[in-house]
Amino acid sequence: MSVVAEAPGFLQVFSDGSVKRFAPDIVSASEQEQSSNGYKFKDVVIDPSKPITARIFLPDVSPRSSTNKLLPLIVYFHGGGFCFGSTTWHGYHHFLGDLSVASQSIVVSVDYRLAPEYRLPIAYEDCYSSLEWISQQAISTEPWLAGADLSWVFLSGDSAGGNIVHNVAVKAITDGISNVKVRGLLIIHPYFGSEKRTEQEMAEGSEGHVASNDMFWGLSIPQGSNRDYLGCNFEKNAELSATQWYEFPAVMVNVAGLDFLKERGVMYAEFLQKKQVREVKLVEAEGESHAFYVFHPESEATRLLQKQMNEFIKSY
Repeated sequence: MSVVAEAPGFLQVFSDGSVKRFAPDIVSASEQEQSSNGYKFKDVVIDPSKPITARIFLPDVSPRSSTNKLLPLIVYFHGGGFCFGSTTWHGYHHFLGDLSVASQSIVVSVDYRLAPEYRLPIAYEDCYSSLEWISQQAISTEPWLAGADLSWVFLSGDSAGGNIVHNVAVKAITDGISNVKVRGLLIIHPYFGSEKRTEQEMAEGSEGHVASNDMFWGLSIPQGSNRDYLGCNFEKNAELSATQWYEFPAVMVNVAGLDFLKERGVMYAEFLQKKQVREVKLVEAEGESHAFYVFHPESEATRLLQKQMNEFIKSY
């Protein structure tokens, strides 16, 4: 049995189809009583049959103040090339817990099923179902969400999770979700692609990045598809009308100056602008690398990102 695909330190895929994932440090649910950073957290089951789970972060300030004010809700989808990652990872946990405090928001971070065992569009379907769960069940069955304002919802995610945000938002517009109003999208270092190579992808020295991206797309898109699959190539997402694009939520696209995916993130923002989405904001973290907030959740750059996200949320 041989290794047919590998992301060192994160993932190995073997010739028999089996997958081995290497989890970094995690924060387990049993540690919730030890939380002392201004928030509490717990894990919930969204759909036990799949399974789809989530971690909820709640700032210490009561969501129902004396003025009965409800808090915004952030629904977050983690990155990992659709093939690895978890909201329980130390970096994600602390980044999102601190974000809940910085923005005074309730955060629901979703653990969706991973490729290659569950290829796209499974991740999109799982993450969309988390919104349905919030809409249909959570208010009556999950007391931690009683203080959430479902007319003040933001979808956020990084890397592959940023890709998921876009595709879930498109589905929410075409299908509609009762009781949930998505005000904005907070997309961080999004992971997109296409059969046509970009200028940066064809540049000398980019071969390693291109090969890694191609590997993850090969593991995650449906069998028989290529990188022009509509989940990969946002330009193939043509089912929205001009009116629907205009009604698309406001978008903040965050890119990092040293990130190989920066080019695709800028292209995505420009695509939305051409579609006449009402507000598209492009923000660059100069001198930072891909997913710096996961590897350095307490850095100054991470604090700035959380501040920018909070300002975007409060503007809507």
